[in-house]
Amino acid sequence: AMRSPPVPTGRAGVVEVQRSVTAVLGQDVVLPCRYRAQEQEQVEQVTWLKRVPGGSSTEVAVLNRQHGQHVLEPYAGRVLRRADGALEDGAIILRN
Repeated sequence: AMRSPPVPTGRAGVVEVQRSVTAVLGQDVVLPCRYRAQEQEQVEQVTWLKRVPGGSSTEVAVLNRQHGQHVLEPYAGRVLRRADGALEDGAIILRN
């Protein structure tokens, strides 16, 4: 989930993701996620989850503005941020 400070107007920005992404086994894939922030907003954290059959989900990676990124096993070494800088671009590359 992407969180941001409350905005006085009550309007929030928009999360943009692709509905589906095609991946080729053994190759890298970009998982895009962009937040179109309103004024005064700043993304503090992006959390990537993997949904499994049955509806439960497991954490894959946490991107934090202050603490950098934390990738959980078994994804260690396989997750990279696509872009440096602000987390408004929270896209990741999943390797192999």
